[in-house]
Amino acid sequence: MNTRMGSQPQKHYGITSAISLAPPREIDHQYTKKLCDAMKPFGVFEDEEELNHRLAVLGKLNNFVKEWIAEISELKNLPPSVISCVGGKIFTFGSYRLGVHTKGADIDALCVAPRHVERSDFFQSFFEKLKQHEEIKDLRAVEDAFVPVIKFKFDGIEIDLLFARLALQSIPDNLDLRGDSILRNLDIRCIRSLNGCRVTDEILYLVPNKENFRLTLRAIKLWAKRRGIYSNMLGFLGGVSWAMLVARTCQLYPNAVAATLVHKFFLVFSKWEWPNPVLLKQPEDSNLNLPVWDPRVNPSDRYHLMPIITPAYPQQNSTYNVSTSTRTIMSEEFKYGLSVTDEILQGKAEWSKLFEPPNFFQKYKHYIVLTASASTEENHLEWIGLVESKIRVLVGNLERNEYITLAHVNPQSFPGNDFVSMWFIGIIFKKVENAESVNIDLTYDIQSFTDTVYRQANNINMLKDGMKIEATHVKKKQLHQYLPPELVQKKKRSIAELNRSSNGGSSKRISLDSSHLDSSRDTDSGTPFSSPTSKPSKPASDTDDRYDILVLYYMFSLLQHIQLPSMELPDASSPLPASNSCRVVKNSIKLALNRHK
Repeated sequence: MNTRMGSQPQKHYGITSAISLAPPREIDHQYTKKLCDAMKPFGVFEDEEELNHRLAVLGKLNNFVKEWIAEISELKNLPPSVISCVGGKIFTFGSYRLGVHTKGADIDALCVAPRHVERSDFFQSFFEKLKQHEEIKDLRAVEDAFVPVIKFKFDGIEIDLLFARLALQSIPDNLDLRGDSILRNLDIRCIRSLNGCRVTDEILYLVPNKENFRLTLRAIKLWAKRRGIYSNMLGFLGGVSWAMLVARTCQLYPNAVAATLVHKFFLVFSKWEWPNPVLLKQPEDSNLNLPVWDPRVNPSDRYHLMPIITPAYPQQNSTYNVSTSTRTIMSEEFKYGLSVTDEILQGKAEWSKLFEPPNFFQKYKHYIVLTASASTEENHLEWIGLVESKIRVLVGNLERNEYITLAHVNPQSFPGNDFVSMWFIGIIFKKVENAESVNIDLTYDIQSFTDTVYRQANNINMLKDGMKIEATHVKKKQLHQYLPPELVQKKKRSIAELNRSSNGGSSKRISLDSSHLDSSRDTDSGTPFSSPTSKPSKPASDTDDRYDILVLYYMFSLLQHIQLPSMELPDASSPLPASNSCRVVKNSIKLALNRHK
């Protein structure tokens, strides 16, 4: 029903109504407790002592800011009555603000100052003030970055501190950054600096239950890191993108607890029809003439493959680095996550199975080994930062090669000899007729990439003697020349697993090792998985099955941007066999479309 017309609409979160308002059952709470237990060994939860230490450090930093702003105000001859209430404040954003940071994680923070405090004051006098404090180590300023930042360790905690100067005479302690009017008359660097806080606060505001959201996001972030798909720089998703996908799941299932939400996350995004965007709220125009993501206006936005749009003005796509290959890999991982969580919620597997890493070095027949080397430790750290930031250029070059269907970069780098780092990219070549006679030359793709890196290093005066980059095409059997044996050896599969494989596996949705990603893979080189503990299987309820079908229907109507008549499902009292699900959905959608025409 179109809620914009007629009676008062029912309150809901997000741009559509919820898929299910079902409250959690007792067993859902039990599965959620087991999920928490499975995450604990990975250090995703901080203890009370560490949490209090962070709060104390942020409190001290906040006091520093207030003192510094009062000092600057005095130097600029402001009257004492103004200085006494000029204020200043530290805001946090990112994983700490969302409440999902892990042990030892850094804190993203923003220093907000009134209009008479300049950016140059922040990078000069405030920098000097920090330098004089004995608890502050590893202090460095990156003033010419896209978002300028001061980085340091404060009593052992890493902090990235941004700066924003607002068009206000004073900064009150209760300042709310969510209102768009706060952006008026600001320079673009201040707007960019404010963006992290505004997006984080908006995400928290748009989820129905913050605790359920946080626990689910912790699980999804851990899963993404373990599966090698957590890296905005390399074309996968970064923290804010994962947070928005989880927030959207929470909006669609507002009363569900974390175990259910993790499963529904995979259900929704394994069926999502990219490049349709994920939105947490309807974009609003604040008439501030800032560039926003809008494919109707900006032709370049039409080429984004997996748009996930930030909810705060000016709306941006947080995933513009995603490539054809990384989207394919993430889509496969969503499907695999669905098959594993199906097993878990049927009592056929434990949560630990969701967090098992894939065996990347058994997955493909061909790899590119990318090696970055330097002559000193300091040069090496600088060099690998630049090389890593450009790896997606190499992936793009390989994707454009007519003989390559997929280029899969492993986000983890590996050490070589002194001051050497290596990255590995799995390659799938297209199957071509007369393959024996085809000689695929990757020289141009690789040379173009290395030229780009050297040119960039030259432009920023970074290139020093001994800084080298090489990319080599190797076969799987040659990986032992670069990596320790335990990483490249095939693991023996258990008898139970072999039996399961010969019987077709317990899940039909996706093969256990995602082998269909690589059509050129050896048939016996799949990622091994430990045998699930044997428990009596619990049949999926008709209700769950019905919700899965409703998901499909909602996804369809949402993505087509049309209002469809209600779906004619079987009577609620009649069972709905799983085998009929797809047929019911297909027929119902056809029927709805015919009516719409």
